[in-house]
Amino acid sequence: MSKNLSSPVIIIRTFEPNDMFSVVKLASETLTEHYQPPLFNFLYETFPDGFIVAEKHHQLVGFIAGFQTSKTTGRISMLTVRKNERRQGIASALLSEFLTRMKEHHIRQIELEVSTPNQAAVEFYKKHGFIVKEKVISFYQNGDDAYIMKREL
Repeated sequence: MSKNLSSPVIIIRTFEPNDMFSVVKLASETLTEHYQPPLFNFLYETFPDGFIVAEKHHQLVGFIAGFQTSKTTGRISMLTVRKNERRQGIASALLSEFLTRMKEHHIRQIELEVSTPNQAAVEFYKKHGFIVKEKVISFYQNGDDAYIMKREL
């Protein structure tokens, strides 16, 4: 399913295997954790509806990857947008599409972790109805703490 954002050049769609190189490259450029390519294959094969990309002028500019963890719970593993494409509503569109798909799978709660120093991300998720449930010390490879955030659907 494709959706156009306010600008007709941004397309939100399901990840396809030929997006793999672009997704891995974008993740390595924008995320503080370093993920191995097999993880992206696992996410896609485990729950394809939870792996969504944003495309602009036929170039991948963002993605969200998540999966169903139980009958009624889902988890967001990653959400990122290319740095020069941020603050244009792309992350919000990706999150919105992900939440819509989770509701279609009868998911009632979404969980995620976010680095405590990443206040922009914390505020982004709060703006979208997530609340901080707890703090985990030294959660990330670089030693950063994480907030566990949740949202009811």
